[in-house]
Amino acid sequence: MPDNPSADATTADTTASGTDARLRPPAAQAERLIELGVHEIAGIPAEDIRAFAKTAGQVDGVLLVIHPDRAPASALAPLLQHDGKPGFVVSDMEDVDDFVHTGIELPDAPLYFVSGIDRGDHMSNWSPEEALPALAGADRTPLTLVEGIHWVLQQPAVLERNRCFMTIGSRLRKANGALDARTPAIWISNGTGRDGRERRNAPKVGWCWWGNRHTWLGFASTTGRASQ
Repeated sequence: MPDNPSADATTADTTASGTDARLRPPAAQAERLIELGVHEIAGIPAEDIRAFAKTAGQVDGVLLVIHPDRAPASALAPLLQHDGKPGFVVSDMEDVDDFVHTGIELPDAPLYFVSGIDRGDHMSNWSPEEALPALAGADRTPLTLVEGIHWVLQQPAVLERNRCFMTIGSRLRKANGALDARTPAIWISNGTGRDGRERRNAPKVGWCWWGNRHTWLGFASTTGRASQ
């Protein structure tokens, strides 16, 4: 379950409030993924990632993403960094890779771009159940967990205390066909409970209940995805 936010949590400034203003060009993002070894996780040659990044041309503000079928959340989460601490998946989410895109379509390609990303700070203290139809009404779709991890890998400043986010584009469908009530989120650990003190300030992939509200979690979303 989520930590409570710390009393001294900082608030976001306007340039880090979830806009894509600080995203580097796709070519630089490709180098970042290669530096982290994500291309090896995905089984994609580094040159293929560089070549795909070039197809974005001079377009700014797009996020380069490797499809979750190639680079799952469990493999990417440890690459996250905050305050010198590596990321982790909470201990009661061993099935993290079973949370797949639901209600949205991903490009049928190993690499794609995500545009118009927003952290959804204005939806802080909304429940996922409330946020999903509001995003649809604004012609936006929620980020998947893997997309959210890619965003933090490229733009670490987007993850800050009291301004973290949920990725409700990923859901887990149970054997009976019903959706699991857990919904994925990325935030910063307080080092309490099963996280362990040594993980205080580490980036954390966890979950929240579908019907619950949390003051420090917005709802990350996008205006579109494209494979070229």
